[in-house]
Amino acid sequence: MIRDHFRVLVVNLSSGKGQIVQLDGRNTEAGGSGLAALLFNKYGLPERPWNDSEQPVIFAIGPLTGYFPLMSKTVCSFKSPYHDQYTESHAGGRSALSLCFANLDALVITGKAERLCCLNVSSRSIAIKDVSFLKGMEVDESGKVLRGMSKGSGHRSIFRIGPAGENGAAMANINVDTYRHFGRLGGGAALGAKNCKAVIIHGDAIFPGPDNKEYSKLFAKVYQLVTATDMMKKYHNLGTPANLQGLNDIHSLPWRNLQATSDPAIEKINGERFATDNLLRNSACSGCPVGCIHVGCVREMFDANHRYTFKQVAYDYEMIFSLGTMLGVTETRAILNILDVMEKMGLDAMSGGVALAWATEATEKGLISEKETKVKLSFGDAEAYQQATEMLGTSSNNFYRLLGQGSLKAAAEYGGADFACVLGQEMAGYATGEVFFAAQSLGFRHSHLDSGAYSYDQKNSGQDIKGAVDFLISDEAGRAFMTSMVSCLFARGVYKNELLADCLNSVGHPTLAAGIDPIGEHIQKLRWQTRIATGFTPEAITIPKRFFKVKTWKGSIDPVFLNSLKSEYGKAIMNIAGA
Repeated sequence: MIRDHFRVLVVNLSSGKGQIVQLDGRNTEAGGSGLAALLFNKYGLPERPWNDSEQPVIFAIGPLTGYFPLMSKTVCSFKSPYHDQYTESHAGGRSALSLCFANLDALVITGKAERLCCLNVSSRSIAIKDVSFLKGMEVDESGKVLRGMSKGSGHRSIFRIGPAGENGAAMANINVDTYRHFGRLGGGAALGAKNCKAVIIHGDAIFPGPDNKEYSKLFAKVYQLVTATDMMKKYHNLGTPANLQGLNDIHSLPWRNLQATSDPAIEKINGERFATDNLLRNSACSGCPVGCIHVGCVREMFDANHRYTFKQVAYDYEMIFSLGTMLGVTETRAILNILDVMEKMGLDAMSGGVALAWATEATEKGLISEKETKVKLSFGDAEAYQQATEMLGTSSNNFYRLLGQGSLKAAAEYGGADFACVLGQEMAGYATGEVFFAAQSLGFRHSHLDSGAYSYDQKNSGQDIKGAVDFLISDEAGRAFMTSMVSCLFARGVYKNELLADCLNSVGHPTLAAGIDPIGEHIQKLRWQTRIATGFTPEAITIPKRFFKVKTWKGSIDPVFLNSLKSEYGKAIMNIAGA
């Protein structure tokens, strides 16, 4: 299975045909993020809009997929409906191993089916099935149907969209195996524009492992490292919700549309409370021994005879922030109920929650009313947010259609851009300071995981613009290599360069092993060049005024420092790309 070229399946939904393409670039683009950018440069149409039928949706894995623990992610790249530029999103589940055992490094989907379809892919065949009967069906229900349609042996992964993706919402996600997602920047709408309700990957091939003693010894070493470190135990035990209390304590946790950064009510919804009151079980992505997926349980009485129904909803830090603190909801069960509706609609819970927080404040300020929202929105009213989430997912009127394109799109119509909590897209849950605000606003995916800016803010209280920019650029290059492997970024503390090199050598990739830093920088450059070709300019992205009014443990945000930092970071990005 070790090969120097990439093996890519390209499927055109318009013609119903697919072909295997062998592509050079293993020793330069590596896989994952690098391979996705390479493929978009080959099949993408930079000058055409995101929903052009020939725009590709790309799924790519890396050279260590299936060989080492936590090399369990897949990169999905596409032209985003949010900003009409190239982007990527990452998900785990069974996606990576399914592609690996389908004997593929990547799957490229182009064209548009005449009717709503499901694409089935295995190591030996492809099939495009008419699933018009699934139109408008929620994610959980369509999952039941699709699992019944796709019985078979081997690793199987099901990607599917909900009503939000069918309706073209820019915050529509792609659900992966129920508990994971290609979450941000509208991958669900990109699939929906192709009339593709689902993609099912059957990993039905069998491959021998590396035939050397070094590999088995190294695997045992890596397994020990990822299961024995305190960092990995943290992700298994309380998981990322453990961060809620700490960020609240240092006044860095957004509350009620970022009108505050701390609240004593955090004790009702912190990681310990969720673990005590709601945690049902832990789950894990295929190829991961850590088990960071925390599945919560909500019991609801559904009739007068006291009969109950049980919901199982996977939660993490970002969901509790966006649907809890950001909305002023301070009951664990209520947060999980809102999240359950987000999941059914196929909405990115981070963007959806932050957008509803903006709508709530806009309601308080009289910019919108129940005429637009159909239900009165007020901070803390979880039942109203459940109803609003369903209307957001179904684009039930013009207001929710606009809000589904992003808070700033709605604010352009109704006002309130100053308090829209948008940093390139709806913010992640870290109000740590100027470096994070600048980093997420201009970061490649507008993600808190583009760099360690949130950590930098907590460790550095000074205003060193050059130092901060140098850190962001260097840190991003290292992460670009990791996401080309494709590693879970939780493991970045384990997979240092020396260990990565040993892993790559053990499975037959000595050139990659010898060039980790320059290859990471090359992939970083390629990704930015690809995005710039689709219209990215740093000057076009502004930071709303709300972020300049934030107060953290370090004091009030310094507007001059933040604006200067954003400007210099933008220049550094353009310099990387040679633009």
